[in-house]
Amino acid sequence: EVQLVESGGGSVQTGGSLRLSCAASGINLDHYAIGWFRQAPGKEREGVSSISTSDWSTYYADFAKGRFTVDSDNAKKTVYLQMNSLAPDDTAVYYCAAAQLGFGVWPRLGGLSEYEYEIWGQGTRVTVSS
Repeated sequence: EVQLVESGGGSVQTGGSLRLSCAASGINLDHYAIGWFRQAPGKEREGVSSISTSDWSTYYADFAKGRFTVDSDNAKKTVYLQMNSLAPDDTAVYYCAAAQLGFGVWPRLGGLSEYEYEIWGQGTRVTVSS
């Protein structure tokens, strides 16, 4: 089976850090791009960051640049999102998603569109208190 499982969420104070993990099974990770998305209460889902596990190209939303870093450990079939300088506006459920390289449209919609991705995890919660 193909499965993505997020972990690493929790509750931190403003200025703190978290490292989220996206563990993949049932796929060859080096044939996929992995994107991170988030959805805050009452808000629509938005793209955060993404990475190609083939050529290591990355994309970041403006709010993530300079604070968040995405990287991949293909041997462990895991993609990470390091989040620093967290603020209350970062409170959300964070999801990872996979796009098969060479068959889908990634990154022709910019790398951060939900329509570029085919496989989704179930999310991990991040809460940032002021």
